[in-house]
Amino acid sequence: MPASPVLWTLDERGVATVTLNRPEANNAYDGALISGVLAAMDELGKRPNLRVVVLRGNGKHFQAGADLKWINSVRPQSLGENEAASRATFEAVQRLNTLPIPTVALVLGGCFGGGTGVIAACDVVIAADNALFSITEVRWGLTAAIIIPQLCDAIGVRRVRRYALTGERFGADEARRIGLVHDVVPLAELEAAGAKVVEQLLANGPEAMAETKRLALESSFGGMSVDDAAYARLVHLHSLKRQSAEAAEGLASFAEKRGAKWGGKA
Repeated sequence: MPASPVLWTLDERGVATVTLNRPEANNAYDGALISGVLAAMDELGKRPNLRVVVLRGNGKHFQAGADLKWINSVRPQSLGENEAASRATFEAVQRLNTLPIPTVALVLGGCFGGGTGVIAACDVVIAADNALFSITEVRWGLTAAIIIPQLCDAIGVRRVRRYALTGERFGADEARRIGLVHDVVPLAELEAAGAKVVEQLLANGPEAMAETKRLALESSFGGMSVDDAAYARLVHLHSLKRQSAEAAEGLASFAEKRGAKWGGKA
């Protein structure tokens, strides 16, 4: 049987480790990985001793955004099916965002597209010095609609307007400067740095941390203050853009390894 796209463990301290497990695809997300994240959150939510969630990627990369082959397979389906795919993706990120438990992301290698939204939804983000980031959606004629609120929270509207429009790549030090990550450490020290933060979190009152996180989200632009109607609109726009002619060209350019021809021009 194929390996599960998401693995999780829970130790005796109540520390869960959730591992994105598609190393052959650089942990790019598809329907199975999204479902795996949601299932892991469901199972962990049943554990009364859960104290901290650590999120990591298996292999050389944290998370390479959407699997564009999967995106291309979703595109021809109905609008309802496309909205369902966008809604599940949104829910996976938002579940991390509002989880009443501290979340720690350990980032190495590539963190692209939706991966940047995932870490923006985590409470503490530590990056290895080899980490590379990009909000890539516009390169393929898509939008980052469903992660824009979390990104605005993490790095601010002005920086989102730069990096989500250019799609350019930037390194770990720049990610720390703009607030996407909190700390940068040598790759060999990533796990130890994460363990140190976990120990600090375990020393604190669980209920006090849950209330602190809830109050912070209520005060934020991209947290709980964005109501259900606003998120429904983001999901709708996200799915509509996936089905556009521009997205068709962007995804074709990826598959054919060529420059996109926007408006008929290369």
